[in-house]
Amino acid sequence: MDIRRTLIWIIFSCSILVLWNNWQSENYTKTNKEIFLSEQDNNNLQKHVPSLKDSKKETVKSYIYLAKKLMDDTVIVETNVFKLTFSKTGAQLIKAELLKYTDKNDNKHTVLLDINDNFLYTIQSGLLGAENIPNHNNKFDLVSKKISDQDIEISFFCESGGIVLTKTFILNMNSYAIKVKHKITNKSDVSINPYLYLQILRDNSDPTDSSSFYKTFNGIALYSEKEKFQKISFKDVSNNKAKYIKKSENGWVAMVQHYFATACIPSTDSIRTNEIVELDSDNKIFAVRTIESLGQIEPGNFHENSSFLWIGPQDQKKMSELSKGLDLVVDYGIFTIIAKPLFNLMNLIFSLTKNWGWTIVFLTVFIKIVFFPLASKSYRSMARLKKISPRIQLIKEQCGNDTKRFNSSIIDLYRQEKINPLGGCLPMVIQIPVFISLYWVLLSSVEMRGAPWIFWIKDLSATDPFMILPIIMMLTMVVQIKLNPSPPDPVQAKVMMIMPLVFGGMMFFFPSGLVLYWCVNNILSIIQQWFITRETHKL
Repeated sequence: MDIRRTLIWIIFSCSILVLWNNWQSENYTKTNKEIFLSEQDNNNLQKHVPSLKDSKKETVKSYIYLAKKLMDDTVIVETNVFKLTFSKTGAQLIKAELLKYTDKNDNKHTVLLDINDNFLYTIQSGLLGAENIPNHNNKFDLVSKKISDQDIEISFFCESGGIVLTKTFILNMNSYAIKVKHKITNKSDVSINPYLYLQILRDNSDPTDSSSFYKTFNGIALYSEKEKFQKISFKDVSNNKAKYIKKSENGWVAMVQHYFATACIPSTDSIRTNEIVELDSDNKIFAVRTIESLGQIEPGNFHENSSFLWIGPQDQKKMSELSKGLDLVVDYGIFTIIAKPLFNLMNLIFSLTKNWGWTIVFLTVFIKIVFFPLASKSYRSMARLKKISPRIQLIKEQCGNDTKRFNSSIIDLYRQEKINPLGGCLPMVIQIPVFISLYWVLLSSVEMRGAPWIFWIKDLSATDPFMILPIIMMLTMVVQIKLNPSPPDPVQAKVMMIMPLVFGGMMFFFPSGLVLYWCVNNILSIIQQWFITRETHKL
């Protein structure tokens, strides 16, 4: 009875995981109040915002054209955490290699931003609101490049239409955050009212960390203190179903994928417009941009504006320090209230073990201790069921095919022995939210990526290369079956014996960190069940 309930619980949990996984990756958080631009404002902004549509991107060949154009004249800088390539066309970031992370496919540095024949992902900025005003299509000149032990400062300059735009990027040697200063100088004879835009462009191709077995979110995210966190799928943008924060006074916009994110964070609390557009429906190129008014700049005057970029891993601590709510790109959904404490507990344990594999082991032990009273009640109930299983078998033989009589006799037996047949299920159901939360913590936390455990486990976010942990899990499930009475139905008994192969086979495709949790949990459950069953039989 125990293993049947356990397997039902596992089936239910896995079903929830699959359904929730797909729902999470495809859906966004709707706001209670949608804020839209007026039609006139929207038309004015759309008229002046430059886009890749101007490049006449009609075929994949235009990728090659764009890549060659932007790679013609570049500036490369390198810190301790990434190597960045700037194109002098627009002074835009066109490549970001993360030096602390390795691509699973070719063991080279993980590339987040890039422009090549098959991939487009870049960060741009510029001005709009007047003709011939500098934007990301203009040619910029390198003004200065200052390197010190602490940071790198690189500046670009462009003059167009009597307006000078100077972009200065300040990179801390050990941070994924980049400070960006825009200085706008009006050298014309008339006053101007420019807008500054920051935008992230990318296509909808799956990142290298994606899996065909489990799905993680790959798309757009926005945040404001009023409307909170929202995520928008590329599919919704293509189908004109995207509902998002259109106007805000704070917050950020981002592109999110498994483990990594890029974000534009205006540093001033000013009214800004957010836009999400599909720039090229053929090649599926999307842009998320934030636009803010810089006010009136008189001839001979200038205006300075500061903002931040994040290009790197979803490091929750560092991201929350940079901007409020930025850590929410690690989205645990409705179980955040459970997942966040679990993640914080994992960090605490890791500070002692310095090994994420052992952290998972000790976390599992801790969770087992917390749920020990519930599990004990469950196992005692199931042990009592096991104890009366011979009597159940006898009743089955006596009743034959009379199902009504059999059920009535079983109910009388339960009542006589004071057994609640559902007594072992409730504790398992209570643990389901914890399991799902831990699943998302282990699946979503970039700390697991590339983190070794022991010997053959070199990456807890990857599958077990030698399939040792899934095999151990199958064996533990077999042991659990042996600890429980066989079902009276021979066919059902055979099905129960096949179940470990089915679920163990599923674990071949899951991250080894999650399988490690299941193995340790099963081993502890076996030990606990064995002791409780032994004590129950002594009564």
